[in-house]
Amino acid sequence: MNFGTRLERALAARGSLCVGIDPHAALLEKWGLGDDIVSLERFAMTCAEAFGGLAAMVKPQSAFFERFGSAGIAVLERTVAALRQQGTLVLLDVKRGDIGSTMSAYAEAYLDPTADLAVDAITVSPFLGVGSLAPAFDLAGLVGAGVFVLALTSNPEGAGVQHALTETGRTVAQDIIDQVAARNEPAPPTGGVSLGSFGVVVGATIGESVADLAEFNGPFLVPGIGAQGGTAADVRRIFGPACRSVLPSVSRQVLGAGPSLTELRAATERAIAEFAFLRA
Repeated sequence: MNFGTRLERALAARGSLCVGIDPHAALLEKWGLGDDIVSLERFAMTCAEAFGGLAAMVKPQSAFFERFGSAGIAVLERTVAALRQQGTLVLLDVKRGDIGSTMSAYAEAYLDPTADLAVDAITVSPFLGVGSLAPAFDLAGLVGAGVFVLALTSNPEGAGVQHALTETGRTVAQDIIDQVAARNEPAPPTGGVSLGSFGVVVGATIGESVADLAEFNGPFLVPGIGAQGGTAADVRRIFGPACRSVLPSVSRQVLGAGPSLTELRAATERAIAEFAFLRA
């Protein structure tokens, strides 16, 4: 079963929320934990227990594990395994982007089902050219995994690149979205599941979109919600008729409820309810 189909089923069953696991130092401190490997594991495994089986997808941020070296990567592997054992889709936020054999190696590290850190999908950066990501698209297609490509991000610096016009008169963001759409399988002619396995990242704080989002045939990962200022109203405004394909991504808004397992789950349930209109 390809990623698009698995994601569509998860959205139908659990609502349209992606929850981040971002164990940065400030959150560890807020939880009363130290900035060390034991605390990292306690934080991550508590999140896995709280979100697994509840959210449609969970998104660990690799950087906050990588900063602890090989021990941190081992914790990330255990976190991913715990989530997947509960039947939860895992999107690893790694934002990799390179060329040739290097991109192939990144793809194998995360998308090969036999890899120690195999996940359902990864985030990638297209700013060496969308074509440079072909190894990730190709392997994902072979094994039924997903890829989310940065297109219109929440950070203010992104506009200088993403809003620029190409020689065709389209924005860079539009060109990225169009190229990703072309890699998705066409919708079934008789209806049924039609969500592509390749998605794009579009922030909830972008203001007015400089790209046409209505016809995109894959999922939208939408960060910038909650602590970064994005709201459900922003999602309605930006995506309009494409809302059913949106996965709002929240992190600090939910993680701040920890370390109580009960409070983490309650915060997640509130966020799911806030975006219930996406599945209406």
